Amino acid sequence: MKYICECCGEEKEEWPAIAYNSPSPYMDLSKEEEKKSELSPDLCIIRYEDETCYFIRGVLIQNVIDSCQNLEYGVWVSLSEKSFNEYAENYDNKDFTAVYFGWLSNYLPEYDYDSIPTNVEVDNSLGRPLILPHSSHDDRFVKDCYGGISKEEAEKRINTVLNR
Repeated sequence: MKYICECCGEEKEEWPAIAYNSPSPYMDLSKEEEKKSELSPDLCIIRYEDETCYFIRGVLIQNVIDSCQNLEYGVWVSLSEKSFNEYAENYDNKDFTAVYFGWLSNYLPEYDYDSIPTNVEVDNSLGRPLILPHSSHDDRFVKDCYGGISKEEAEKRINTVLNR
């Protein structure tokens, strides 16, 4: 499968990641709430009247059964304030590693769910954190992450995102 990379404009044969520019709650903010919040390519703080929520961006990999490639998602997870602050303070530290608990904070195509618990594995020498849904969570998306989806289904999702 070939596509034109949005970043470099070159034709690629690898699958692009299905990426989200912000956590889903950020997309639902009013203009007033958005002004009080912060969003960068990797960090997000949402300030509501009664609470503050913290998010980081990571990579989630979904197994594809009949392909040598897996489907990657650029997703956001919510973290506790303590975990978020530690991650943010060490953002540029290439030697920093940590594992956090987080909640998946993007709605993915083809799935209908509330919240999925995750482990957020940080190894700054490798890039963005790896997001691993808890395998014990009873959800179709979690089952598909570990059990896999078909190549046809993966390409369908990519084409939906690329508006083909």
